[in-house]
Amino acid sequence: MNRISEAIHDTCYIWWDEMKQVVKDEGVLIFFILVPLLYPLLYSWIYNNEVVRDVPVVVVDDCHSPLSRQFTRQCDASPDVKVLSYAADMDEAQSLLSRQVARGIYYIPSDFETRINRMEQATIGVYCDMSLMLAYKAIYMTARLVSLEMGADIQTKLGQHFTTRDEQIAAKPLQAEEVAMYNPTGGYGSFIIPAVLILIIQQTLVLGIGLSAGTARERNRYRNLIPISRHYNGMFRIVGGKALCYFMIYAVLTAYLVLVVPRLFGFTSIGRWDQLAVFLLPYLLDCIFFGMVVSCMVRYRENVMLLVVFISIPLLFLTGVSWPQSSIPGFWQGISWLFPSTFGVRGFIRINEMGGTLSDVLPEYQVLWVQGLIYFIIACLVYRYQIFLARQDARERLSNIQQASSQEE
Repeated sequence: MNRISEAIHDTCYIWWDEMKQVVKDEGVLIFFILVPLLYPLLYSWIYNNEVVRDVPVVVVDDCHSPLSRQFTRQCDASPDVKVLSYAADMDEAQSLLSRQVARGIYYIPSDFETRINRMEQATIGVYCDMSLMLAYKAIYMTARLVSLEMGADIQTKLGQHFTTRDEQIAAKPLQAEEVAMYNPTGGYGSFIIPAVLILIIQQTLVLGIGLSAGTARERNRYRNLIPISRHYNGMFRIVGGKALCYFMIYAVLTAYLVLVVPRLFGFTSIGRWDQLAVFLLPYLLDCIFFGMVVSCMVRYRENVMLLVVFISIPLLFLTGVSWPQSSIPGFWQGISWLFPSTFGVRGFIRINEMGGTLSDVLPEYQVLWVQGLIYFIIACLVYRYQIFLARQDARERLSNIQQASSQEE
């Protein structure tokens, strides 16, 4: 009974001490509070339009015919493309494209209408600036849809049909209906923001814990933990007390990120809150212990910021959201298994965006628990080593003080 009360007392002491350090450290407060609260709002607000509209294009019309002008008018009337100007030739159009005045070029050859009148297939050149995939998609898809619509009209006029229904069947013998699964708006925000929100939890935790550990190492605060680490169970109390502090803070922030932010901006959110809570519990613990392990490699406060900022974008790609998981090389897939965000993002999207249940993400859920247990054990061992170094340093200081006092005598 005394052991249990002593363990609870030590854990609460570590929790309270860590909570005070978090409140006193402005850098840790920024990454624990301000960044998770404000950064998702800024990111979501930037992508709130979901799709790009009125992408500027320039037209090179060598045909100068009614059909070429009809193609240009229909492209300009679409919501995604805006015809900025006409160019005399491709050199002038490429100049506008290179100066970023336009994002694409529509080239209509001189034989465009002639080939159609001869019942031959005509072509239209589409040249796009590939530096922005959303602009490329808008330019290419607009040209494609307008071409299909004009082709259907031409086919209808050339055929000898008696009724409107005959014309519809001739233009579209097979009616296809396109339905966007799990992203009804077809927007980029609904596609990428959920993964970013889960990644923010991991990255800000690592930043905050790393800053706190860097401060403790610079001020040698590990000496304060020596009395609690007098036996092996003390390591569990130290790691448990610190983890409890971080968990209490991020339990609220995680609920804000996954429940409040998507609804503020109208992103797809069809998962049940209880399923999300059960799944995010091991993910949050995994991120905490992972951050504690990483923090032990931080010698100075500034180092952790350089490390986390450098790997944030690669981690987003490794989740398999912005780049297909099947196209990621096996080596990099193995690297991705080291990070909690890989399985956290995949499971969260399947529950929240696709309406899945915990049984649908059981592999990711089990991996998160195993991963968290491994990082917990590593964190205990590493913290024990840190306390050992602090104890050794304290002994050296005491020995130096004793030697100095003996020399004075």
